[in-house]
Amino acid sequence: MPTDIVSAQLNPSVKPERPIDPQKLRLGDVLVLQGLISATQLAQTLALQRQSGKKFGRLLIDAGILTETALAKALSLQLQIPFVNLNTFPAVATVVQLLPVWAARRYGALVLEDQGDALLVALSDPLDLFAFDELGRLLKRKIVIAAVAESQLTQAFDRLYRRSEEINSHARALQMELGEALDFGELSANAGLDGAPVVLLLQSLFEDAVQVGASDVHIEPQANELQIRLRVDGLLQVQKMVDKRIAGAIAQRLKLMAGLDISEKRLPQDGRFSLRLQDQTLDVRLSTLPTSFGEAISLRLLSQGVLRRRLDSIGMPEPMLLRFRELISRSSGLVLVTGPTGSGKTTTLYAALAEINADELKVITVEDPVEYRMDGITQVQVNDKIDLSFGRVLRATLRQDPDVILVGEMRDAETAEIGLRAALTGHLVLSTLHSKDAISTPFRLLDMGVPPFMVATSLQAVIAQRLVRLNCVECAQEHRPSGREKSWLTAIEPGPLLTTYRGTGCAACHGTGYSGRQGVYELLEMDAVLTQAASQAEPAAFLQAARERMQGKTLAHHVFELVRQGRTSIAEALRIGLDAELVVEDGQEV
Repeated sequence: MPTDIVSAQLNPSVKPERPIDPQKLRLGDVLVLQGLISATQLAQTLALQRQSGKKFGRLLIDAGILTETALAKALSLQLQIPFVNLNTFPAVATVVQLLPVWAARRYGALVLEDQGDALLVALSDPLDLFAFDELGRLLKRKIVIAAVAESQLTQAFDRLYRRSEEINSHARALQMELGEALDFGELSANAGLDGAPVVLLLQSLFEDAVQVGASDVHIEPQANELQIRLRVDGLLQVQKMVDKRIAGAIAQRLKLMAGLDISEKRLPQDGRFSLRLQDQTLDVRLSTLPTSFGEAISLRLLSQGVLRRRLDSIGMPEPMLLRFRELISRSSGLVLVTGPTGSGKTTTLYAALAEINADELKVITVEDPVEYRMDGITQVQVNDKIDLSFGRVLRATLRQDPDVILVGEMRDAETAEIGLRAALTGHLVLSTLHSKDAISTPFRLLDMGVPPFMVATSLQAVIAQRLVRLNCVECAQEHRPSGREKSWLTAIEPGPLLTTYRGTGCAACHGTGYSGRQGVYELLEMDAVLTQAASQAEPAAFLQAARERMQGKTLAHHVFELVRQGRTSIAEALRIGLDAELVVEDGQEV
């Protein structure tokens, strides 16, 4: 057992086969002796325990007196058992899965290590004698108990009990069913059965994706196999490679769920459906693409929990947040959010809508597709198949007397011009556009064919954004920058180099070194000088004035602050392309 992982405050020779009788121990006294709680808190908690019947430790945690980790460490001292930090312990999936997942969750247990003569098992409640006896019966081995924080145990279940074998099993069952079916139409007729292998396979796949926090699922036929990949924190990870022969059945079932034409395999199709998984509603956007080896399917997973996000929770710097709130509180004008696909633009816009949505305002969204559902607003999905285009819907929208209009994306000159005219005539218009940064956005509109005077008079502000991965707090270590990384640092802030950090990879972050993402932003507000330059379509004058206003406030500078705080790495800034951004110092490009 690694000594840097197991608490060093133990007597390692003490390895009881059964926990000490809790009646002979007083956890409260141990906590008082360690200075973790006071005698008064002990007396008050004991009185509350007699009234509620809850566990002593849980009452302390719920009251905010003690953390789960502090309680677990106290239990390890009390019982003379190891304490294990599951975020850094190198647990092996094959060892963990010696205990079935149902038993692990039921008893709050995780098999950590095979020590030869015994199994090291983490228990959320080391004093639970019934769980100890049941685990011994199931594992048929001698057990050594370790104390762990309960929340870490829950996270470890999701991390270590991946559904790979379950997916494999359902894939094999589906392959057998395909072999037994007289033809593909026979399988199609049974596709609605809840117990059908294709249904069970997709359910396991979606549950696995939700479990690891994936934003997308990609099902891609290859020459000899079917590749399934999940996008986690912006990067794709291979989940499984399964038999290619089941690709058609999976595509057919997904099309049925989305109400698409299952007979059409030559043309791309788009649709959506909803699922209820793990006590949450999941909206799934489906896109099919005919390829050389069959239909590739992309599934965007949209949790309705995203709608609860507020502007102050998306990572926008406080000064910029104040300005953005002022902009979206205006009664007219166009505010654009720009960035590449998957940079969080829609999340930002819906966070803005959630902030300004009120009974006295009529809010209409025009999207393709409608990504999130929100109460109190009117949402319209365009449909080019019936000539329900952005332009047509926007014209109809203006006759509905809206106060705020959200346009999913300004894709063409017609949509952009109608949106800008709406902003001119007393409506607040929010929309997205694909451009590399805030400064280039007005030129993108001009390039689409929008008249310069309309851009100058309607456009109020542009926010450009990206999503950067954050260093894993469990394994982040000091990092020595490479030559390219040093150049990036000194280009933004000349002088002594910062101390930078980067995750090395651990169990908590699946070996990636990163855990979670945060938005980085830049804001360009249109003032009189910028408006004049834009109205005359003078790129040089506009660029010079805009760069002066953006100095020290670009996307790269926001990422630099995260690097300074140790929250992300320079490599992440370079990965999302911020090394190519122009950094201006004293009016010169460097």
